Parts: sequence; structure tokens; C-alpha cells
Amino acid sequence: MKRLMATAAILVALLGSAHGESVLVGDREASATKPFVAKEVASFDTPWALAFLPDGNMLVTEKPGKIFLVTRNGRKTAVSNVPDVAASGQNGLLDIAVSPNFRSDGKVYVTFVQPSEGGGRLVLIRATLATSPNKAALDEIETIWQQTPAGGGGQPGGIIAFDPKGEHLFLTVGDRMRPKTAQDPDQARGKLLRLNLDGSTPADNPHASEGGVLGQTWTTGHRNPYGLAFAPDGTLWLHEMGPRGGDELNRIEPDRNYGWPIVSNGDNYSGTSIPRHATRPEFAAPVLYWNPVIAPAGLAFYEGSLFPDWRGSAFIGGLAASALVRVTFDEAGGASEADRWDMGARIRDVAVGPDGALWVIEDDDPGRLLRLTPDKG
Repeated sequence: MKRLMATAAILVALLGSAHGESVLVGDREASATKPFVAKEVASFDTPWALAFLPDGNMLVTEKPGKIFLVTRNGRKTAVSNVPDVAASGQNGLLDIAVSPNFRSDGKVYVTFVQPSEGGGRLVLIRATLATSPNKAALDEIETIWQQTPAGGGGQPGGIIAFDPKGEHLFLTVGDRMRPKTAQDPDQARGKLLRLNLDGSTPADNPHASEGGVLGQTWTTGHRNPYGLAFAPDGTLWLHEMGPRGGDELNRIEPDRNYGWPIVSNGDNYSGTSIPRHATRPEFAAPVLYWNPVIAPAGLAFYEGSLFPDWRGSAFIGGLAASALVRVTFDEAGGASEADRWDMGARIRDVAVGPDGALWVIEDDDPGRLLRLTPDKG
């Protein structure tokens, strides 16, 4: 059955309409001149993700294992009852996302690498955020998904996004430095999963009837996806780190295979080559790719009021590039890198605040939380 499904997917890819060729945007200089002013609001020990609450306050995770509730003025309150994490290398406490129903359910979702044999397992929990003056805690913690089997190296993925209707949760899972597993339908590695808000499998997933990992899989063939977000038009976009070259920005379409590790626009770290996407049209090719890499992290679409010319643009943090990247999109489904600004630090995550400001965090200890507003000068 699985072989027949794979053959059908290949035929659909070959016969389906193409969106155009991948565009190389890697070899560009970052501009030192920026149209915004960056103000430090707070600092953290290796911050990893930030998410806004409806009241405008933020939740910020630190990779070593802490979560903070942060006001817009930078006052920090440690969130208690955070699970233990396996913090080493690329692993640790990862993403945090606010429930689409937060005003009524008070829930937040958190991903982390849980200590276990062989390198830990990626885990997704759901909890109630309980707050009182000068206190915050995770209560009613539920493990709603965990990676099976456990083990692996870095490249955990772990990014959370909700669909525009707030009915489903999407979760990126990296290949954990075991490339071949990205093509194994029975392993939750190198996949994008689509879940119900309680972690169960939606009945309308492409292979829901198969159950297990395959039943939850939305797309496959990913390496290390650290960016996932819906555009204003409802299109889902994902970016992932390539090997030696070949960072990708992908338009996500259900039941597609994005090719890793069979194809890539980069090469192995050993220097050996990998067949390019153009040689295997049955695999979905990236819309944009970077070579040299920028090491993309964080992805947010802008619909605010402070920067009206940027509405509809996507913002991506660059770790290797120490930059903030702006991507624009056209009506034909294409994209281009419009701007790249030198931030002088590795940018781990980016978000849009309720007031229309851009917020970024630096991947460092201390790593700053910065609020970006227009440079009126």
C-alpha cells in the first residue's frame, strides 16, 4: 500500500503544474544601513523562541531549559514547573506557541528534547499558563506528542504553527542527524506533521487511515526545519537548513516529498556531491535557496501598521549570516529576497508585536531581545 501511495505521489508531482524554478539568493551582502532602530528590551541565556500573548506580553524560551514571561518594558518573570530538557549542542528547550483559543483555554504549547537514551526525543506538550502578580507557572501539563523511536543527534526541528482557522497544529521534526530516516514513513524524522490541537491525528490527513507516523505526516523529506508560518493568503511556508549549502524556503503542499537526503542544492560536509533538485522533478523543489547558507531560523509574516510597505513580507533570522532577511512574494507563487540587514549577531527568532513592531532575539549568552521600530531620521 505504501509503495502504491509513493508511486501515486510521484505521478502527481510529474503531471502537476510547476511554480517555476528555484531562485538562488545566497551570495548577497548584508546592508549595514537599516531602516529601523533596534532597542534592547531584555537579555537571556541563549534564547530560542518568543511568542506574544493577547495582552501584548511575551513568552521567551531559553535553550538550557527556562521560560520567562516578559512585559513590553522588559520585566521578566520566570515560569515555574518547566519540564527537564536535554540541553546540549542543538538540543534543549525549543519553541513555544500560544493556543489560538488562549483567551478561553489559557493553553500554551512547548517543544523540547527530553532526556532519554541515545540522544533524547523531541516532545510536544500542552499546558495551562497560570499567572498571578509576580508569578507564572505551567499547570496541567500534557504530553500530546513524542518522537518515536527516541534518539539521534541535533537538528530537532520542533517549530509549531497553527492553521488560520486555529483548528490544527503543524509541527516540524528534523532528521536528528540521521538523514536516511527523513524518507522512512515509519519514523518521525525529517517530517512536517499535522495534528489536532490535542495531538491526535486529523481524519482528513493524506494518510490518516494508515495510522502511526504516516497518518500524521503532512510532508516529508526535510532536513532541519526551523521556520514555519502561514502567509496572509493562507499558504504555508517552511524553511530548513541545508547541509554544506542549500538552505531552502519551501511552499508547503500536502503529501509532497521535498527530497532530503536524495536531493539537495548543497553538498555533504565531507565534500561529496548530492544530486540537485533539478535532476529529480518528482521531489518538490524550494522556491528560494541560499548558497552560501544563511542558516535560517524563525519565520514571521508582517501585517502590522508601523512598516506599511512591508505588509505581506516574511522575515527570517540568519544565524550564520548574523542578519535579518526580508522576503517578498508575487502573485504567481514566487518569492525573492528583498533585503538583508547586518544585525551584528546571530538572529534566532523573529516575531511581530501587536503594535506592529518587529521583535528579534539573538542566539547568544547573553542574547538580547530587540524591538525594531522605523528609523524616522
